[in-house]
Amino acid sequence: MIDFAARRTVMVDTQVRPSDVTKFPIIEAMLSVPREAYVGQSQLEAAYVGGDLTIAPGRVILEPRSFGKLLDAVDVQPGDAVLDLGCGFGYSTAVVAQLAEAVVAVEEDAAIAADAQGRLSAQNVDNAAVIAGPLAKGAAKHGPYDVILIEGAVEAVPEVLLDQLKDGGRIAAIFMEGSLGVARIGHKSAHGVTWRYAFNASAPVLQGFEKVAVFAL
Repeated sequence: MIDFAARRTVMVDTQVRPSDVTKFPIIEAMLSVPREAYVGQSQLEAAYVGGDLTIAPGRVILEPRSFGKLLDAVDVQPGDAVLDLGCGFGYSTAVVAQLAEAVVAVEEDAAIAADAQGRLSAQNVDNAAVIAGPLAKGAAKHGPYDVILIEGAVEAVPEVLLDQLKDGGRIAAIFMEGSLGVARIGHKSAHGVTWRYAFNASAPVLQGFEKVAVFAL
C-alpha cells in the first residue's frame, strides 16, 4: 500500500519549499490535494516524483517545482476568477480551486475533459468547471479573468487569450526559445500586457501556441 500522504509531504518539502515557494496558501493546497487522484492508473507510483508527467503526446502535468513557482509568481487571490488552460486530468485546477473563488479549466481532448470533471467532482471540488475546446481560444464567455494559467509551454500567446484578461489581471506562461525556457508573468493594463521574467523552466509547447513563421523576401 502506497502512503500517498507521506509522499505528498516529501514532494512539498523537497521540491516546492526549497524552490522559494513560500506563500502558505500554496503550500497548504499542494499538501492537501491528492495528486494521485489526477493521474492515470499506470502513473500512481510516479505521482510525486520530480519532473513532468506525460498524459498525452506533447502534454504533461507540470513538475511540482514549476507549478508551485508559477502559482507563487502569479499570486492568485481568494476573490479571483482563474482560467486554467491545459488542465489535464484536473490536478492544477484542484490546487487553484483552493486559492481562488472560481476556476474555469479548458482541455482540448473531450474525453480527458470529461475525465477531469469526474475526478474533480469525486474530490468535492465544487468551484471549478472543465470545458472541452481548443486551449488557444480559452473560454471567453466565462471571462474576463483575474488570472490565466497556461499548463505547458508557449512560443507566443494568442491575442484572443490576452483579451480575456481583466485590466490589472495576470497571466503565467513558460516561454520556450529552442531548448531553453523561462517562466514569465504578464500584467495587463490599459496599454497592453507587460511580461516580466519569473524563473527558468521548460515544458512541451502546446498546440496553438507556436510562433507563426514570418517569411521575408
